Amino acid sequence: MLYDVGKDWEIVDLELDPPKANEVLVRFVASGLCHSDYHLQTGDIPVRYPIVGGHEGAGIVEQVGEGVSRLKPGDHVVCSFLPVCGHCRFCSRGQTNLCDLGALFVDNCLPDGTFRLHRDGQDYGQMCLLGTFSQYATLSVHSCIKVDDDLPLETVVLAGCGVPTGWGTAVNAGGVRAGDTVVVYGIGGVGINAVQGAAFAGAQHVIAVDPLPNKREIAARLGATHTAADADQAQELITELTKGVGADHALVTVGVVTEDVIRAAFAAVRKHGSVIVTGIAGPGKITIQLPSFELTLFEKQIKGALFGGGNPFDEIPRMLDLYRSGRLKLDELVTTRYRLEDVNQGYQDLVDGKNVRGVLIHSH
Repeated sequence: MLYDVGKDWEIVDLELDPPKANEVLVRFVASGLCHSDYHLQTGDIPVRYPIVGGHEGAGIVEQVGEGVSRLKPGDHVVCSFLPVCGHCRFCSRGQTNLCDLGALFVDNCLPDGTFRLHRDGQDYGQMCLLGTFSQYATLSVHSCIKVDDDLPLETVVLAGCGVPTGWGTAVNAGGVRAGDTVVVYGIGGVGINAVQGAAFAGAQHVIAVDPLPNKREIAARLGATHTAADADQAQELITELTKGVGADHALVTVGVVTEDVIRAAFAAVRKHGSVIVTGIAGPGKITIQLPSFELTLFEKQIKGALFGGGNPFDEIPRMLDLYRSGRLKLDELVTTRYRLEDVNQGYQDLVDGKNVRGVLIHSH
């Protein structure tokens, strides 16, 4: 867990409350080491501290609270970092990735506004209402998606965030179609799945942009037709491949969004082309400043995408069906597996660009 911005992760023993109504107690088997939890260390995501990290989790239900009917002890679950209540204004419109329960992310409490983890009279928040870096957690049933028992939890854990977010950035939010030219900026845990999604959708050209050779190499193995070390190289490729027309879609999946990457993506797309921004920067940072002349006269489009614009309770099972059929690669994404006590090394490896995805394995 973290006590404040700029601190290392610490391992502590906490008291855990049993599940209340519409809650379940889960024993986590694995947790993804996602860049969003690193944003807690840098302050780019504003939250209440202290907080238990981790928002990609897969585990086994050990106890259920009153009113829980669709899960039972022994069920295997993948957790969605976005809870879905199913009845708020946005859920009722099919925009479940924008569920009003997301407002709880700042305090990281459960839907009733209270906390389940405590120590010495102090409440501890749970990242995205989950806190998957804890071996046990009490969660809202709105965050838990049942999966088949034979799926390897230490691998399918990635379906809780990075995989559907990246895939959906291409397929849902981006609307990539057969024959399109797509450029992906940033080949991390989200970007590599944007590459997979664009290739699956039938894009003719998928250009993966990343300064690190290891990231470009795996992108080439998982669907990229071309790779580039920087935006300038990518622009040359786009100009050549499209005979000067421009890319149909630019997908911004870098860990921290900058003005430079936004300008490059905007310049890369054709008339009526789209720029999809999935990466973030700190809440007070202005990173999107574009010429309205070009925006209007060329009808270029730019929009944000949360969870790739998809519904977690639909996307996660579909991703796992594609994994089972061999159409979606998950095992190939895991670069290193870590023990709980190695979590700080895992994030240092993430910062150093050594991992496409790191996974923390809980021992019991």
